[in-house]
Amino acid sequence: MNVITSLDLINIKLPKKFRGISAGLLVHPASINSKIEHASQLLLKSSKINIKAFFGPQHGIFGHTQDNMIEWKGFADHKTGIQVYSLYGDTRKPLPEMLKDIDVFLIDLQDIGARYYTFIWTMDLCMQACNEQNKAVIVLDRPNPINGITIEGTVLDPNYSSFVGLKPLPIRHGMTIGEIGGYIKDLFYEGLDYHVIKMKGWKRQMWYDNTGLPWVMPSPNMPTLDTAIVYPGMCLLEGTLLSEGRGTTRPFEIFGAPFIEPDSLIEKLTKLKLEGVFFRPLWFEPTFQKYAGIICGGAQIHITDRNKFKPFKTAVAIIKAVHDLYPEHQLWRQPPYEYETIKMPFDILCGTDQIRNYIENGESLKNMEQWWTEQSLKFNRDIRKRFLLYE
Repeated sequence: MNVITSLDLINIKLPKKFRGISAGLLVHPASINSKIEHASQLLLKSSKINIKAFFGPQHGIFGHTQDNMIEWKGFADHKTGIQVYSLYGDTRKPLPEMLKDIDVFLIDLQDIGARYYTFIWTMDLCMQACNEQNKAVIVLDRPNPINGITIEGTVLDPNYSSFVGLKPLPIRHGMTIGEIGGYIKDLFYEGLDYHVIKMKGWKRQMWYDNTGLPWVMPSPNMPTLDTAIVYPGMCLLEGTLLSEGRGTTRPFEIFGAPFIEPDSLIEKLTKLKLEGVFFRPLWFEPTFQKYAGIICGGAQIHITDRNKFKPFKTAVAIIKAVHDLYPEHQLWRQPPYEYETIKMPFDILCGTDQIRNYIENGESLKNMEQWWTEQSLKFNRDIRKRFLLYE
């Protein structure tokens, strides 16, 4: 085993002041140790901590809600009777009554390395609630599956803050969830009693398949590492009327729409000479979500070199190509989307309206990339580097 998870280490790394006290636990299906044992069962049996409540993010504590934006309700765990609180529904920030019986809030979530993957923002809201209620927070750190070096994409403008981005980060942020928590704590919740239990053996250059750890889907439409690699770009299609492949067996790797002719689109994309990627023409029929039961033309993304592949640039190129080829078709999805009822879904995903404006006004992909690269490099230089915990 190359990497030892924080969950494997908690019994020896848990700070002494927290041993034996009452805790809440935020988990999902990928909250497992190296033996594929779930955090909830391990910590219930642990003599080091006293679990009083469970919390679950988007898709549910069991990952049981298949599609995005499907809320779920809390319940009493049938094995233990312990209350399970939903943080994706009427409540996304823990209420004071949810925290009243606990002294420390444990967070064990597998992030994907993209700003709009909502688990980091559930963590943010839990940190905010704990700061207000004088509860400590401990994050059990996990690998960034798409490596901890590469950053790409726009940095969130706070005017476009939403549940797919509450704080400024590049879209591909190159951080672990524990490092993001440290950044949020220091800049926004300075008084919070915040701790990270670090992994052992993780190096920043590692992709998830270098860690030796088993892959468990952190959400229903994140079935493989391949999905995670394309996600920092292809999730942008959620803000359009293009299918991002939900309702197929290769979500985010497959994309298209009923009006697209695959060969024409691929010809246009091929001229851009995007690195590390090959587009294969495809016809597909989603079983749910956009265009369910309707045949769509499009493509499947095949990654030929993941170290050269730029997911955000690739997705912007796809959206721009569709916009230019099919100007007669409405491209942009309208709100509501992820609890935002006014701003455009594409804009809150980008964290700015500038990318949409660039596409509509015919700006070149080269100039767009130069603009967002300057943003991400500045964030890395001024902020990100201060919070990195691993070499």
